[in-house]
Amino acid sequence: MRKTIFLFPVLVLLAGLFFTFSSPALADDDPPGRVARLNYIQGSISFQPGGETDWVQANPNRPLTTSDSLWADRDARGELHIGSTSIRIDSETGITFLNLDDRTVQIQLAQGSMNVNVRRLEGGDAFEIDTPNLAFTLDRPGEYRVDVDPNGNATTVTVRAGEGEATGGGSEYHMDSGDRATFSGTDSLTYDGEQAGRRDEFDNWCRSRDDREEHSESARYVSRDVIGYDDLDDYGEWRNVPDYGYVWFPNRVAAGWAPYRFGHWAWIAPWGWTWVEDEPWGFAPFHYGRWAEVGGGWCWVPGPMVVRPVYAPALVVFVGGPRFSVSLSFGGGGGVAWFPLGPREVYVPPYRTSERYVQRVNVTNTTVNVVNVTNVYNNVNVNKVTYMHQNNVAAVTAVSHDTFVNARPVGAANVRVNEQQMHAAEVQRNVEVAPVRKSVVGASPVATVKPPLAVMQRQVVAKETPAPARAPFNGGPKPSTSYTQGGVPPQQTQQQVQPRQQQPPQPQLHQRPQQEQIQQQPPAQQQPQLRQEQPPQSQVQQRPQQQPQLQQQQPAQQQPQFRQQPQQQPQVQQRSQQQVQEQQPRPQVDQTRRPPEQQNPAVKFAPPARATEETYHPHQFEKPQEAAQPKPPAPSNTEKEQPKPQERGQDSKKQSDDKGRR
Repeated sequence: MRKTIFLFPVLVLLAGLFFTFSSPALADDDPPGRVARLNYIQGSISFQPGGETDWVQANPNRPLTTSDSLWADRDARGELHIGSTSIRIDSETGITFLNLDDRTVQIQLAQGSMNVNVRRLEGGDAFEIDTPNLAFTLDRPGEYRVDVDPNGNATTVTVRAGEGEATGGGSEYHMDSGDRATFSGTDSLTYDGEQAGRRDEFDNWCRSRDDREEHSESARYVSRDVIGYDDLDDYGEWRNVPDYGYVWFPNRVAAGWAPYRFGHWAWIAPWGWTWVEDEPWGFAPFHYGRWAEVGGGWCWVPGPMVVRPVYAPALVVFVGGPRFSVSLSFGGGGGVAWFPLGPREVYVPPYRTSERYVQRVNVTNTTVNVVNVTNVYNNVNVNKVTYMHQNNVAAVTAVSHDTFVNARPVGAANVRVNEQQMHAAEVQRNVEVAPVRKSVVGASPVATVKPPLAVMQRQVVAKETPAPARAPFNGGPKPSTSYTQGGVPPQQTQQQVQPRQQQPPQPQLHQRPQQEQIQQQPPAQQQPQLRQEQPPQSQVQQRPQQQPQLQQQQPAQQQPQFRQQPQQQPQVQQRSQQQVQEQQPRPQVDQTRRPPEQQNPAVKFAPPARATEETYHPHQFEKPQEAAQPKPPAPSNTEKEQPKPQERGQDSKKQSDDKGRR
């Protein structure tokens, strides 16, 4: 008995340590809370899933994520959205998502023209466009355009509004609103700066698309980070109904229409089974919010007006079980059935997540208490949970196994169920259906046009380390991203470069040489903590005294010039070779943008915006990081030489000793 009493506190302590250290690990494995969507297609646009070699015709409602590629053929254009950020691509343009998660958007632009309109860029967010010549980092919300010539020899960056940094050839070039610069070369860049100038036809088309979003009625009821909100204006109407507030009713739907019935299933990693709706408005209502029946018709009930709601692959409940499958004539292989979640009902993801992710994906998409979310998530017997549409046979959709895994249209293959069969059905927390290759590629026709292989495999310059490429579904060698790290400059002589003399005076671009660093090791061995390292305070105080010297060396306001700022001596130079090799710094991001005393520490995985304070605080145990306090200035030489005043006791003792000796 004594042994039992002694071991019990030990077991409790070990259990507490297990949950303490396992929760952050699970949170790191959570899937991203956002995706990209190709919502507008003009002409022929091809799509290649990450890790695969096939090119198929792009589907406007298929979510896009890391490693996915798009190609706009001649005379084609496309529009994508990542939350409230819009991305437009012009004719003969190829892009690949090198990284797309909650805090990083990294896009490879191999060829063509891309316009980016960023409405919001939160602290800790990284938005980077990588080309064969440079990596361009967006520092502020604004409108940007990047063009890469067909040969990949030159990149033109235009900043209509905002601020950014172009990194390549061992140097960094700061660009402000109204700047345009053309960069050539790879190992060393040459550039030609000018004013942004007039807009062309592609710019005007992008502006017309922006105006359409600005006047969207649906933005009054949902967050602009809900992808596809503006599509709802043309295909339905908003009404204020009891219990739910403003909801959206679709119009012109097919007979027998129900949510998650007219479309197909696709396997998209890391979420798994993902619903792809057929209707042109079918993105937002199937990855955010909930569905309800009001007055004999279906309506979509959006979630709270949060800044960044969490994307979900399909907000449904799967049902099945041996008695349910036997009662339906699915044919060989059995079948799969599901129904939509109703308002205030908890979504339990069938993929691996942390409890914190389950809370976020629910409270940002419906009005629900976090305690209720936790109770449903921890409820092992899911059949004790009562759902709004579970006994509504008109809301249940069922198809055979072959239809489900081969991305076939669900509406034509739907098997009707009756009330007796639904009583025999069991709620399935996990979908025990293995995907096939058709589940990954999809049922879209093979693309009639494909980009040149050499174009999509061009090596690009990257400042942030891209995410690992997705592995092929059927195995084989894992594709690798061909890029060079542009944030580590080589040893080079500083020089001033002037723009074309025939151009009128224009705003200056400031070339900022990167801090000298030891050549880094492969990305897997990099230590990210050196990204927050700041130069000594004493060096920062000397910087204003060096500026007049540079201005005296320049000619008197004759030509607008690209100015190189004085090179700082980083602390890395004072360290031993052994210490530098142990730390192996990764490329620093934007260390020269602001003085260290104004620079906030980088937040790699800051949480998304929370819902309402009364219902949920997603990270109640986290505290915001405080800005680093500036170090006190080092004492001057005159201050160091001043003798320290003696204490009064010591002075009196010294005088009495002198009197005694006399």
